[in-house]
Amino acid sequence: MSPTSPGRHTTARHHILSVLVENKAGVLARVSGLFSRRGYNIYSLAVAPTDDERFSRITIVVDVGGTTLEQITKQLFKLINVVKINELDPAQSTEMELALATVKADAGSRGEIIEMVNVFGGHVVDVSHDALTVSLADAPARVDDFEELMRAYGIVELQRTGRVALPKLDRQAPRLRSVTGKVG
Repeated sequence: MSPTSPGRHTTARHHILSVLVENKAGVLARVSGLFSRRGYNIYSLAVAPTDDERFSRITIVVDVGGTTLEQITKQLFKLINVVKINELDPAQSTEMELALATVKADAGSRGEIIEMVNVFGGHVVDVSHDALTVSLADAPARVDDFEELMRAYGIVELQRTGRVALPKLDRQAPRLRSVTGKVG
């Protein structure tokens, strides 16, 4: 089942790799070429600069076994421009995806579509006489559900960004240290 087909909920375990790379031309081509040469399928890929302009973060979602994932990581580290690799556990990560969809919206369905977009926390970003372009940024499963519901109205065009993810923040309160200093 392709990532953009309806009903794409899957029981396969996705492995999320967060790869910090030097922000240089050709790095993405080398990383994706490694996956291609090894015959590994990329489920989702997103890349963008980080807060430090010298680096970009590539978020790669793959469906592979544990041994193969270890090999992928070893191969990625062999690439000169790879600085750091983290496997993000979905249970310990915050995942988001953005979807833009142009949906058929005649006078009879326009209100229903706008209401559904609002229920999901999305936005209407463009309007014509017979269509709406809507956006939703949310967890991938919610984006899947939103897409499925929009299909009933007729999706004219759809674009999804692919997943991005970061580790969840530590929720434990910092402990205050009791300091007793002796000057001596």
